Amino acid sequence: MQIPTLHTQRLILRAPEERDFAPFAAFYAGERSHFVGGPLGDEAAWRMLAMEAGHWQLKGFGRWIVEARDSGETIGMVGLFCPFGWPEPEIGWDLFDGHEGRGYATEAGTAARGFAYDVLGWATAISLVKPENTGSARVAERLGCTRDGSFTHQRHGLMHVWRHPAPEALGEGGMEAYA
Repeated sequence: MQIPTLHTQRLILRAPEERDFAPFAAFYAGERSHFVGGPLGDEAAWRMLAMEAGHWQLKGFGRWIVEARDSGETIGMVGLFCPFGWPEPEIGWDLFDGHEGRGYATEAGTAARGFAYDVLGWATAISLVKPENTGSARVAERLGCTRDGSFTHQRHGLMHVWRHPAPEALGEGGMEAYA
């Protein structure tokens, strides 16, 4: 499957590659990864990166590696996700250490949502956020999401469901118009 590349003002969203393993593994080795299933050792991080790449093949969509346009640095992973056990398709974001607080997750999340709505024809999307992950909750709010209940995953535990605005709510001057 050919994974599309998306461009925003400051970011490139591209297919995961083997060269992304070092920053990916460093993120998953750190404490910030506990919101998304970590910390993990290198072997488990390798499997996680392979799962992210394979998700595209199995589902026809997935998460992109986020690269800073100005430096070429791998700064995170953002995109579309719906593995077995998920309640419905999600837009998710993981920024690697040192790259949070700059609007990258919102910028990349907007591009990913535009792809989901405009290319894949999704009518809705959610983002799952652990209750204590206030940074991700703020990103969801900036993306126009509203709280829509909770979901308990067998491995990840309790997560808040944040519902994205429907495509028609974004049509006239919505965030996707500026992506």
